[in-house]
Amino acid sequence: MKKNITFSIVIPNYNYERYVKEAIESALNQDWPNKEIIVVDDGSTDGSPDIIRSFGNRIVSVFTENRGQREANNTGFSRSSGEVVIFLDSDDILLPGMLKEVASVWREGLSKVQVIMQRVDSNKAPIGRTIPKYHSSPTPEQIRTWVNASFEYPSPPASGNAWSRTFLELIFPLDETYDAFTDSTCIAMAPYMGDIVTIAKPLVLYRMHGANDSQMTARETNYSREVARGLKRFQAAQRACALKNLSPPDIRILFHGSNFLQFRIASLRLTPELHPLPGDGRMRAFLDSLMVLFRSGFQNISDRFLIMAWSIVTLLAPDWLARVLIKKRYSS
Repeated sequence: MKKNITFSIVIPNYNYERYVKEAIESALNQDWPNKEIIVVDDGSTDGSPDIIRSFGNRIVSVFTENRGQREANNTGFSRSSGEVVIFLDSDDILLPGMLKEVASVWREGLSKVQVIMQRVDSNKAPIGRTIPKYHSSPTPEQIRTWVNASFEYPSPPASGNAWSRTFLELIFPLDETYDAFTDSTCIAMAPYMGDIVTIAKPLVLYRMHGANDSQMTARETNYSREVARGLKRFQAAQRACALKNLSPPDIRILFHGSNFLQFRIASLRLTPELHPLPGDGRMRAFLDSLMVLFRSGFQNISDRFLIMAWSIVTLLAPDWLARVLIKKRYSS
């Protein structure tokens, strides 16, 4: 273990007065001496600022006007100094030992270390499966292979990633041409700019409370939005390749990913007029569904079969049944 490694935990917050205290405490309570906690309040109108101020000089507090998560994390990163940076969503919680676990595998040449997140409800009771689902801990080489084949790999969202400062300094600050959410961009660029090491154990609580951006079933337009975000990730990956003098991926790779396929199908069935992927359509999605079993990807064969079956049935079903199938898929 590299005992002198320094961590920066950046916590962007907007109107999460119910949760932000626990997020900050989970960072402060990490048993690691070389850490700093930077909380950026993004113009909250609730009681969040008072809660943040109550921690005094144990944290670095920054208060800004409301500009969105990307800008809050830009600000937090600019105030940070750690070799490893964690962007902790203010409704999530780091479990004890998170920093020690990351430090135990940290080495030069990494873009990030990723862990498993346990989904919990607003009261921290476990619900559903962990994120992501690993059949075994993937190696950096396996992740690169999957990304080159399908532009997908199993990754947790924001709070489950510990980023190399060396990597982040190459791409920050993120401007408006990138996705509005920091993790989306960083997850897409990371495999092209360094190794990714996986710790296959739950080290973060991922709170699901109905107001999450990831709550897909809240609006039918969310699926077209996710396809648009996929395009943003693709553009970010091309920039990563330019920075590393690598051959960039071709846009056709977006038609090879089975997770992205499901967003495409939901978008095409629910809001086809908003579907943003050029050259896509229900026939193209149907043909891609038939290929799920035969294309390389990180899912095992049984998961791929279920994806193929759901995709085909959802594409062919009448509108009412397609809505039921999509809701069931994304509410589980």
